[in-house]
Amino acid sequence: MHRRQLLLNMLLGSAAFALPFSVNATQIRNARLWRSDSKLRLVFDLSGPVQYKTFTLSAPERIIIDVSGARLEGNFSQLALENTPIKSIRSGHFGQNDTRIVLDLTSPVQLSSFLLGPEGAQGNRLVMDLGHDELSRPPVQLAAAAPLAKEPPAQNPGRDRSKRDIMVVVDAGHGGKDPGAVGSKGEREKDVVLSIAQLLAKRLKREKGFDVRLVRNDDFFVPLRKRVDVARKYNADMFISVHADAAPRLTASGASVFALSENGATSATARFMAQRENGADLIGATSLLNLKDKDPMLAGVILDMSMNATIAASLDLGHTVLGSLEGITTLHQKRVEQAGFAVLKSPDVPSILVETGFISNSRDSQRLVTARHQQAVADGLFDGMKRYFERNPPAGSYVAWRQEQKANEALV
Repeated sequence: MHRRQLLLNMLLGSAAFALPFSVNATQIRNARLWRSDSKLRLVFDLSGPVQYKTFTLSAPERIIIDVSGARLEGNFSQLALENTPIKSIRSGHFGQNDTRIVLDLTSPVQLSSFLLGPEGAQGNRLVMDLGHDELSRPPVQLAAAAPLAKEPPAQNPGRDRSKRDIMVVVDAGHGGKDPGAVGSKGEREKDVVLSIAQLLAKRLKREKGFDVRLVRNDDFFVPLRKRVDVARKYNADMFISVHADAAPRLTASGASVFALSENGATSATARFMAQRENGADLIGATSLLNLKDKDPMLAGVILDMSMNATIAASLDLGHTVLGSLEGITTLHQKRVEQAGFAVLKSPDVPSILVETGFISNSRDSQRLVTARHQQAVADGLFDGMKRYFERNPPAGSYVAWRQEQKANEALV
């Protein structure tokens, strides 16, 4: 990672600085702070959208926030940090147009972060939620401290909870009475995707720091709402649904990756796919959050914030997986598409749907039924999700701990 001298050079600086940044860089204009009994919320006001990543370091405890293509305009001197886990906030620049913000901590915290787009009088914002160390792990990028109807995953006796496995739920589409798409020679989508899902699960099982659950491990039907429930039951860090659909045009070929959209499909094909998959089994995300005791307006705000954060994480995940598939098969689209897939509507679990190819296309179909190609696709999916989690390791996971160890070793 970074050598000690390089890190010191980047971090030695005040919160406000004047260095030659691109005139197009997004401005970090201001920071605001809220407290509650269970967490501290730090909000950075931005002049436009950004990309960012976070990681933690120990001895001493720190949270590092790297904001790409951004420069700091305001400062943090007005923030009242007394009686909070944050001792001080520092900043510096690195690269050409990036800003690094360092939160010096009094003790370890659990971090949940997400981006919010403009809404009303508010502009773009980067939100950091810092929870107390003794609390249970918060849902991935949940936007507010709403209680969730989730069952925590069973813990093995003696397991070190500070180095937990990343839980991936793999969903093989269709099954049982629902064969999915059928190729010209009788190839069935449900069989192809079950094989790929099983191969992906085996690969995940072999990787230290990961665990996996299959929605179905045989040829049986699972309603869409139950598929989402499996992800919540196991407190999943990621949900991936594997498909090999038919397309409106027989010439359509190649792999695609989809994330949820709440504002319409990004293409006619995406809309067609979502309508085909959803059928009559549509669900609403509100049923997945325990918001019955909340004011309706508050419940709506919580749901919107959580969905926005989860969709953003899903798009990042999908982009990484799509890049891994590019060297294995042709791509139908080189961008992550979006549509209202019911199976992706978990409000706090990053979720993607992968079309591994079109079984309606003769060339795709011939490849999809071969064991060699199925293994290659499974390996590509694994590589993509592994790279995503190495960039975005969940708090308390073995992968986060390993990344921290690497960072500490690089500083020696």
